[in-house]
Amino acid sequence: MRNEVRASHILVKTREEAENLLQEIKDGKDFGEIAKTVSMCPSGRDGGDLGFFRRGVMVKPFEDAAFELKEMGDVSNPVETQFGWHLIKLTGIIDA
Repeated sequence: MRNEVRASHILVKTREEAENLLQEIKDGKDFGEIAKTVSMCPSGRDGGDLGFFRRGVMVKPFEDAAFELKEMGDVSNPVETQFGWHLIKLTGIIDA
C-alpha cells in the first residue's frame, strides 16, 4: 500500500491553460521549468515541488489524483480544486 507520495504541481486558472501545458509537457518541455514560469502557487519557484505527503493533507481531488499516479514521472490530467487547475507530477513514493 502506498503510504506517502512526493509530488510537484503546476497551478493555473483555467482548464484550457492546464490542457495546453500538459501538451507542452508531452511534447518534451520540462515540467519544473513550466512551473517556475507560469504556476500561481508559491511552490512554482521550486519547480512546483510539494515534498512528501500522506493522505488527508491535501484537498481531496488533488490528493486522489496524486495517489492514483502509477510511475515516477507520471503527470496527471488537469485536476480542478477550489484553488484552480493543477497538473501533478509524481516524483516520489513511500510504500508501507
